[in-house]
Amino acid sequence: MSERHLYALQRMTALVMAPLVLVHLILIVYAVQGGLTAAEILERTQGSAGWALFYGLFVLSAAIHAPIGLRNVMREWTPLKGRPLDLTMLAFALLLIVLGLRAVVAVVGGGG
Repeated sequence: MSERHLYALQRMTALVMAPLVLVHLILIVYAVQGGLTAAEILERTQGSAGWALFYGLFVLSAAIHAPIGLRNVMREWTPLKGRPLDLTMLAFALLLIVLGLRAVVAVVGGGG
């Protein structure tokens, strides 16, 4: 993928993530100020397709966005370049997807 495409993709994922981050932070404040326990939060999220979609989209967006940014930093600050760098960032993206979706399933589906 060209640098121009990566740049556009990172900006698009930022547009997706911005409202998701805002809602997530508002929910954290609400839960903390409301004195909700972890068990109470899980009761509210179990089996919710809406929360699964919300956090699934969040995970996928972050898993695309973060490796692109990290790739730029790694290219500037390390000797890693070209295909090895791209494959490393692809592996990082896949790791974020797997771990993130596992967390979504645990919170929404009740699995672990």
